[in-house]
Amino acid sequence: MQYKRILLKLSGESLMGEQGHGIDAQRLDDYASQIGEIVEYGVQVAIVIGGGNIFRGLSGAAKGFDRYKGDQMGMIATVINSLALASALQNKGVRSRVMTAIRMEPVGELYSQPKAVDALNAGEVVIISGGTGNPYFTTDTASALRGIEVGADVMLKGTRVDGVYSADPEKDPTAVKFESISFDEVYNKGLKVMDLTATTMCKENGLPVLVFNMDKKGNLMKVLKGEKTGTLVH
Repeated sequence: MQYKRILLKLSGESLMGEQGHGIDAQRLDDYASQIGEIVEYGVQVAIVIGGGNIFRGLSGAAKGFDRYKGDQMGMIATVINSLALASALQNKGVRSRVMTAIRMEPVGELYSQPKAVDALNAGEVVIISGGTGNPYFTTDTASALRGIEVGADVMLKGTRVDGVYSADPEKDPTAVKFESISFDEVYNKGLKVMDLTATTMCKENGLPVLVFNMDKKGNLMKVLKGEKTGTLVH
């Protein structure tokens, strides 16, 4: 395997699957299968999931919600998604635990870096929810922070597209895909890979990011085996 310990960032929107809202049971099952497959190979997996399929604080603020409260609602949305994934993993016989950035026992235990690392070393999938626990931070930034904290070899950013493009490939048919790109190039070209806070944290702490299509079954294993898929940002 190319990486021993990963931070897998999953999109909340992708959990909607084909139904366009909430959590699609088939998509959840697909994700759990892919994650279980790499765990069997001994890969240590920490996961951060977005909450956009339920509520996104920034979008809520645009509609009149107080930003502080809206971001708290978004944090809780990530906890709901994390519990759903933990349940799907349990159904596959994969041991996992949900940790929360804000105190929420008995829903999940309060996040602690030493406990998270101990669980990873014991072969458990650690799903870290609640973002950073603070408003005004995205789950991309939470992923960067947690990935750095647990000593991940790479952040795998699972999206709906198969890498980083010069423009949005869903809107611009002339968009060109990058096989590899530096954090500075991402910044200078204004590419929407992650928000600037997350990008800066990854750059300054040497955490590479591999952007790939998680919705295509088998892609996660391809990434771990070093097969060419997605775009490496380093």
